[in-house]
Amino acid sequence: MGISENFVLEMRSITKRFPGVLALDGVDFHCQKGSVHALVGENGAGKSTLMKILAGAYQPDSGEIILRGEKVEIRDPRNALHLGISIIYQESNLVPYLDAAQNIFLGKEPKGRFGRLKSEEIYKQATELVSRLGVSIHLKRPVHLLSVAHRQIIEIAKSLSYDAQILVMDEPTSSLPSKEVERLFAMVRSLKAHGVAIIYISHRLDEIFEIADMVTVLKDGKKVASLNVKEATKTNLIEMMVGRPLSDAFPSRSSQPVRKEALRTVDLTRKPFLDGVSFALGCGEIVGVTGLDGSGRRELGRAVSGDDPPERGEVYLFGKRVSCKSPRKTIRAGLAFMSDDRKSEGLIMGLSLLENISLPSLGFRLRGFVINRVREKKEVAKAAESVRLDCGFLKREAQYLSGGTQQKGVLAKWLLMDAKLIVLDEPTRGIDVGTKVEIYHLMRELANRGTAILMLSSELPEIIGMSDRVLVMRKGRIAREFKGGEPTEKDILTAAMMGVSET
Repeated sequence: MGISENFVLEMRSITKRFPGVLALDGVDFHCQKGSVHALVGENGAGKSTLMKILAGAYQPDSGEIILRGEKVEIRDPRNALHLGISIIYQESNLVPYLDAAQNIFLGKEPKGRFGRLKSEEIYKQATELVSRLGVSIHLKRPVHLLSVAHRQIIEIAKSLSYDAQILVMDEPTSSLPSKEVERLFAMVRSLKAHGVAIIYISHRLDEIFEIADMVTVLKDGKKVASLNVKEATKTNLIEMMVGRPLSDAFPSRSSQPVRKEALRTVDLTRKPFLDGVSFALGCGEIVGVTGLDGSGRRELGRAVSGDDPPERGEVYLFGKRVSCKSPRKTIRAGLAFMSDDRKSEGLIMGLSLLENISLPSLGFRLRGFVINRVREKKEVAKAAESVRLDCGFLKREAQYLSGGTQQKGVLAKWLLMDAKLIVLDEPTRGIDVGTKVEIYHLMRELANRGTAILMLSSELPEIIGMSDRVLVMRKGRIAREFKGGEPTEKDILTAAMMGVSET
């Protein structure tokens, strides 16, 4: 293959082995100057390994890297920076108690005679870098006081300070509110216009079709395809990532009649979020709740679980009225709540996955004040297997695991508590496509065994594909109810924006 003068980067036949694992198997990847090249695939597909080789964190076992037409060896991350390669990771690498400008120039501060820092020059140059991005932030404010979006701006400015010509962005929108995503895209387009090559890693396919020029799909350490985004569709990308037709993504709905009632709410109110919400959910049923941001969808889950107690109304679990003044009461009644923020509210990131899964049910394994470790390992392993969670992950800290593995761990935790009603808030947020399919099948298996599931989701294909009934919320109320398989995305959006339509 000849070298294109537009290729700022070519990675040829990159192979990387770890003990017992072939992480990359002869992968080819290239990126053009002034373009956005998306890199997609399931967790474990090889994306991170390939980018860590580009960043100098790993060395390939074989293959070569061509940078601006010349073969290079990237010895370490510092060497990668000097070659104009910068990576913005999903988790911030900023020093929280330094200010924005100090973070941008950390380790390369402008200095005068006798090594004295030129403070004024730091803020002058930082202002110039940030202005290139078309934004304005308080450069003298400590980073820990800044928003996630502003921290990301600092990360990008820091990359520009190294004169980065290749910028890797790993899940850049995963922690951003929707209003900040378009601002990020504007910055990406500006960088692209200035000739920067951007490698964009994301599970959110809608973003790829909006921002990327090319897309490369990896699966099981191999490149499946590289194609122009204009030639791709969401369906064929997903099918390449998971290796099976998209029609298999959602399991068949249950044909069994709904069993006894698991949950009933009567006039549930918590102003301004909820306004007289009444509905029922049966054992073995999956009810999907959707609506626009601010519709009350999220607050409904937190109200019935006791996380944010309602001001008025009644909640019945399995026929008995329950006080929702605290999660402790609803957990004892058999309800489990899986927050959309698993890192803050679902797991303790510094503990092992085994410890996380075991934590809520420790009392059942105590001998006096001593934990029965043998029983703990046996029961946790059984719960992990029930959600198809590799028991090899149990000893690892939660913070080092993929989003999909973390989510399975949270689900296993509540199954170990024998929860009969599970409230899932955005159950597949931040999870790769393949693991999404696994989660969907697990949800249906649980429902078929009699578990009641209340699924709160903003993803309409998920709502339509998984729900036995769909409740659409608007302004704190249930605006419309649909039978499973009945609504289209247009029907749901119409109800979400306009309320109950006349028929």
